Amino acid sequence: MSQHLKASMGIWLVLPLLWLPIGCSFEKQSNAQSAGDRGDRPEQPPLVEIATVTLQNSATSPSYTGTTAPLKIVALRSRTEGQLLDLAVDVGDGVTQGQTLARLDQNLLIADYNEAIAELASREFEVNEAKAELAQVVAQVDQAKAQLKQAEADAARFKDLAKSGAVSEQAGEVAETAKVTAEKILQATQQQINIRKQAIAAAEGRVLAQRAIVNQTTERLNYTILRSPLGGVVLSKTVEAGDVIQPGQALLEIGDLSGIKIEVQISDRELNQFSLGQNVSVNLDAFPGKTFQGEVTQISPVADAAARLIPIEITIPNSGNQISSGLLARVSGAGGVGQAVIVPESAIQQQNNQLIIFTAKQIGDTLSVESRTVQVGQTDNGFVEILSGLNVGEVYVTESDRPLESGQTVRKSLLSD
Repeated sequence: MSQHLKASMGIWLVLPLLWLPIGCSFEKQSNAQSAGDRGDRPEQPPLVEIATVTLQNSATSPSYTGTTAPLKIVALRSRTEGQLLDLAVDVGDGVTQGQTLARLDQNLLIADYNEAIAELASREFEVNEAKAELAQVVAQVDQAKAQLKQAEADAARFKDLAKSGAVSEQAGEVAETAKVTAEKILQATQQQINIRKQAIAAAEGRVLAQRAIVNQTTERLNYTILRSPLGGVVLSKTVEAGDVIQPGQALLEIGDLSGIKIEVQISDRELNQFSLGQNVSVNLDAFPGKTFQGEVTQISPVADAAARLIPIEITIPNSGNQISSGLLARVSGAGGVGQAVIVPESAIQQQNNQLIIFTAKQIGDTLSVESRTVQVGQTDNGFVEILSGLNVGEVYVTESDRPLESGQTVRKSLLSD
């Protein structure tokens, strides 16, 4: 912590020197009350020292911890069922986009494919057969038209002959009947053309449906060969050769390590210190003494409602994939003199694996305390930086003569502000 912070906390550094005369008063007061408690008097509330939260200068650039992660993580999933015959990569192997990584058994799908092809051939034969029948009907129509034409000529000729008496009227009537019959045959044959065309259309529809089945089966065959969706590194695998794979099951997890992203949590009062595109410094414990330049690529619009923390994403380049996933990262901002909430270490307590501070509130003649979960920053010379959980102007407990509980009534010591 810088000289500015130490200077601003000078009063706290002098307190240990004043503790002897004043602290004795705090102890005597507590001991006197404890002695009285051993009599018939009821036990007195805990004796506490309180202070008001204020902002103090800090020249230390805040540091935030996070964990390195790939720019993108994709799970390689199977889109069909089958036994895994071959898995060509292992954890840590580099892969390229489109590279074949695994193969599934194709035997059942090949049988389905052959069956679909055979059915398609049958459907196409139906179409050809219907077209041949249509051609026959068309020929019959042409023949019926010729017969009708001849019948019409015969009917007209016999009609004239009957008028002149060359033939009997009965012969003329027979010719007229033959003409009517030829007309009906032509009409019936023409109706057969429409029926045959409808049959062809239905057969062609069945062919299209069967071709879709063939295409679907072909695609399912392609699903048995699993290829990498992106270039990167295999982060994990969940199967081994010989396993039976179900549709949707993940086989591998692949990460794009061409860049590294780090997510850190900042308090709401520090949000104005970050902006998209801002350059920050990143230090990794795995690379001591080396500083990486990162860029703020995302600031979440949603803060944690309880902790008031806002996720920020930092991206750093990773040429040669030298930085792996899961490393501890420390992100520092631009630095400079800033304002921070500083409290004595004695004010911090731990309950249920959480760091807490007791805030105090005066209601009438009663002073009570409430526990407050806080996030701490750097610690230096007996003082702790509070990143979130404690606001300026609030009153908090710096020391107590006994353990406290939330909602408990307390007494203010003479050392309090």
